[in-house]
Amino acid sequence: MTSPGRTVPEVPHHLVLDGVLTAEEAAATVAGILEAQRADGAIPWFRGHHLDPWDHTEAAMALDAAGEHEAAERAYDWLARHQNEDGSWYAAYADRPDGVDTAAPQDASRESNFVAYIAVGVWHHYLATGDDPFLDRMWPAVYAAVEFVLGLQQPGGEIGWKRESDGSAVTDALLTGSSSIHQALRCALAIADHRGDPQPDWELATGALAHAVRHHPERFLDKSHYSMDWYYPVLGGALSGAGAKARIEERWEEFVVPDLGVRCVLPNPWVTGGESCELALTLWVMGESDRALEILRSIGHLRDGNGMYWTGYVFDDRAVWPVEQTTWTAGSLLLAVAALGGDEATGEVFGGLALPRGLEPDCCR
Repeated sequence: MTSPGRTVPEVPHHLVLDGVLTAEEAAATVAGILEAQRADGAIPWFRGHHLDPWDHTEAAMALDAAGEHEAAERAYDWLARHQNEDGSWYAAYADRPDGVDTAAPQDASRESNFVAYIAVGVWHHYLATGDDPFLDRMWPAVYAAVEFVLGLQQPGGEIGWKRESDGSAVTDALLTGSSSIHQALRCALAIADHRGDPQPDWELATGALAHAVRHHPERFLDKSHYSMDWYYPVLGGALSGAGAKARIEERWEEFVVPDLGVRCVLPNPWVTGGESCELALTLWVMGESDRALEILRSIGHLRDGNGMYWTGYVFDDRAVWPVEQTTWTAGSLLLAVAALGGDEATGEVFGGLALPRGLEPDCCR
């Protein structure tokens, strides 16, 4: 069912997946994201909560996967309007229920993976629409964002986590964040190649980052109790083939709770929709669509009657927690379904077969 008065959009066939979403259910989920989007294009976690650039972009990508290209474009225009002079965005922005187009920071630090993700979204939008004027308009924002991020790259290839609000660099690196940045750099290189504007420094930076993710876990903070650190090197495209298979199999039973989803963090008895959908995408990337489908079906219990999804579920208490329905959880579900359903744009940015790979340093080949 949907909220009274909510306009339910039609959805493309790739958002219909047996046992996961019917056409009506997919339409209700898309409508829920549209309802949360502000008039200025911003997509907060939910109305009254904050916005962060990464989750805002993920929700915009879900809208493109649903054929809501105008709404997605407004989300990217919001990013372009509110980019900081150094190419970054703040880690969090307060929601404005009055509809005023402003960008008051709630957290004035600037996280590298949050900043980089615009490249994934912009390339995804282009692949979904073929809109060259959009790509040209967004190129300065993408370029500045990548330059900000690479200003935090360390000699070992890893990317420092963030800059604090005073501009000081945090050089400690996160494996999940750097893996996400790897995907973003490959998308940025694809944009540059399409525009005939090669970026050889970016190619070297991408190769060095991939090498660090694949071969040097000691260069990253130990967050191995988080499921994202388990699957993101595969989802971000740095690890593939037998190495990816071995990584996922090694900790499957630690993180996957049968019929409930994927734990966010060990040892907590808490499964979350976002991590479950990202693991499903990871499995699809590995060519394991059957297991991806099983994961997506397992989180049906997180779906609310309004079409949105609860963030997580504490299975020891049999309780939804936190009591919130986020646009990014819904967005991650739609993107995973779109990939399994054959959406070309979503498949290209996550499957990565046509994305540039960068150049590993001579010493690492």
